Amino acid sequence: MSMTQPPSSSEATPRNPLDTLEQIVLANDWTFERPNESELAVEIPGKWCDYNLYFSWSHEISAMHLTCAFDMKTPARRRPALHELLALANERLWIGHFGVDSEEGVPVFRYAMLLRGTRGASLESLEDLIDIALGECERFYPAFQFTLWGGKTPAEALQAALLDCVGEA
Repeated sequence: MSMTQPPSSSEATPRNPLDTLEQIVLANDWTFERPNESELAVEIPGKWCDYNLYFSWSHEISAMHLTCAFDMKTPARRRPALHELLALANERLWIGHFGVDSEEGVPVFRYAMLLRGTRGASLESLEDLIDIALGECERFYPAFQFTLWGGKTPAEALQAALLDCVGEA
């Protein structure tokens, strides 16, 4: 399917967002590797585990992709429950989605950012992206643990993990 485009007064070529991300990583003193201009791998410590963030940039489609992997193994016998949990968790997300890395079998958070027609991703939007990815991983980590290792059903795990506290202690 082809879309007709209105005339454009200026075609912006987005800057590589990985260059800005590298500045954020350096400022936070996180461990990282930049094997080439289109890839950036970062390890960020979290409350529950260390998270491995992988960013890739496609100049051809002006898009950046983020994958944030949990440091958590998935027993093969629990894969069906994991997939059910992913579906339930994804219903609660505004941005991004959870999936499973097919090679490693670990839960991951994924998000793609389209940048066509812009000058590139702002520092603030990239900081927000990292905060959202880590925040969602931290929020749902207990549900993954309860499902994979605690013997809970996905619905029980989600209910226990996302228990909202009311009042003050």
